[in-house]
Amino acid sequence: MTDTLPTPVPGGLDAQRLREAYRTMRTIRAFEERLHEEFASGDIPGFVHLYAGEEASATGVCMHLDDRDSIASTHRGHGHCIAKGVDVKAMMAEIYGRRTGACQGKGGSMHIADLSKGMLGANGIVGGGPPLICGTALASKQQNTGGVGVAFFGDGASNQGTTLESLNLASVWGLPAIFVAENNGFAEATASAWSVAADNIADRAAGFGIPGVIVDGFDFFAVHEAAGEAIERARGGGGPTLIEVKFTRYYGHFEGDQQSYRLDEVKQARETVDCLKAFRSRVTGTGLLDEAGLESIDGEVFALIDAAVAEAKQAPRPTRSDLETDVYVSY
Repeated sequence: MTDTLPTPVPGGLDAQRLREAYRTMRTIRAFEERLHEEFASGDIPGFVHLYAGEEASATGVCMHLDDRDSIASTHRGHGHCIAKGVDVKAMMAEIYGRRTGACQGKGGSMHIADLSKGMLGANGIVGGGPPLICGTALASKQQNTGGVGVAFFGDGASNQGTTLESLNLASVWGLPAIFVAENNGFAEATASAWSVAADNIADRAAGFGIPGVIVDGFDFFAVHEAAGEAIERARGGGGPTLIEVKFTRYYGHFEGDQQSYRLDEVKQARETVDCLKAFRSRVTGTGLLDEAGLESIDGEVFALIDAAVAEAKQAPRPTRSDLETDVYVSY
């Protein structure tokens, strides 16, 4: 009689951590798909850029982070916020422009921030995030906290001088900084295959003397592994890393985008390589999690999103007296 070998744990994660990963990805997906519906009603002010389809990137990276660490985001920042622990109800209220929002209704979708969670903010400036995390990474290095700074940016921002200068600065100073290029194939409506003068964004890392890694963005475990290695190296004084995560965004550049520049890749991605489907298949295949448990998480997440929308719609709007608050910081 032979002993039965234990089922290998994907990515070295136990059942509890796998549930956390799934909950985060499901929350991002449900949040974005509900916003897609709600935006059509006309009740949400401003622009909205959805992260659906890209959940494995934010989740796989941010699961390695803690309160020492900070992240900078993009105009497509909801997923990063949720993965870093920003309150979902406060986010929804912010997107609706309500006083109970994460920024008291003054920032909206593109400017959600929560410094208490190390979330430096979504950012309407393309390439605005990399310089910010150079600052937080320098502070962590000087104070010896072991913290890292992570900048998420898109393929469009990979061509911005701010990004390239930040990569150089982080390398020269040996900063604990991680640069995550989320390449969804298009900078607005311009294909990255046409606009990026390299086969891969990660290839540019060689020019700065730092590691460059290409990751399948539909595979949570691949992102989690690559990010874990880069973050561990940064915490240990090994300097920055450039990670390129490749995937497909499921919605247009912004809500209302007619997407005439794309064919059927979204339908194909949803059917064949969706990160949530792939995750469910792998973890249930190990026997660590079962479908019933995942469906229970789904129900809890959908209830949370329903409550977030209902509360946001009932929350008060900022008043004229709020206009000049939160402008200056007293030291």
